[in-house]
Amino acid sequence: MTQIICITCPKGCHLQVDEENDFRVTGNNCPRGETYGKNELQNPVRTLTSTVRLTGARTPRLPVKSSAPLPKGRIFDAMRLLDEVSVAAPVRCGQILLPDVFGTGVDIVATKSFDAAQS
Repeated sequence: MTQIICITCPKGCHLQVDEENDFRVTGNNCPRGETYGKNELQNPVRTLTSTVRLTGARTPRLPVKSSAPLPKGRIFDAMRLLDEVSVAAPVRCGQILLPDVFGTGVDIVATKSFDAAQS
């Protein structure tokens, strides 16, 4: 039996997940808690938020995020990948910067728009 705290809403339900009984979840106050508890033990995922280098704009960093959650075990690999990325302005919010990261079908997208800096 594994105990975790659900993070799908602000309630923070204390879940008990029984791996020996088909990942049966108790302690949840809504169906999302059951889904979260099962997924967290079978295939944990996280949404990645970070920044990449930005050239040709008034700011040196561009905020980015994954278009969907990535496998938790690949987060640090994705961060190392982002460390090598440099984007030139102009860039638009929602623009795909890295498609299909690690073959997961998840893209890295810009979360803010920047115009090219005027000299």
